[in-house]
Amino acid sequence: MFIILRPFSPGLDSNQLKPAKDCTPIEYPKPDGKISFDLLSSVALSGTNHEHNQPAHLTLRDDSVPVNKNLALYDGPEQRFCPAGVYEFVPLESGEGSRLQINAQNCVHCKTCDIKDPSQNINWVVPEGGGGPAYNGM
Repeated sequence: MFIILRPFSPGLDSNQLKPAKDCTPIEYPKPDGKISFDLLSSVALSGTNHEHNQPAHLTLRDDSVPVNKNLALYDGPEQRFCPAGVYEFVPLESGEGSRLQINAQNCVHCKTCDIKDPSQNINWVVPEGGGGPAYNGM
């Protein structure tokens, strides 16, 4: 038996994000390699594999939103909510400002980005070719 406590609404979780100015940053300890691990080492354990010549399965509806809205207002939540480190803000070649880089090859298909993006600007589609994580031994 399932109990729904509130009506289902697409994008509901993304509406709960507070502006960065209203929050205290969380400082996490560095991974120790024994009981805590860095993101990319954990992604490697997932067995994730994508064909390099397939169309991108992660795209932006508007390329300006990540920097002009999400980074400015929320301090770039994309770089924190993804458990696989797919999204990162990198400096522009000119040295002024930054841009959102999408490392789609790391994607473990959890769809957190589709759910949590406050602007609902990330478009997630199923990758071609059956790529993605291969959780062996589960």
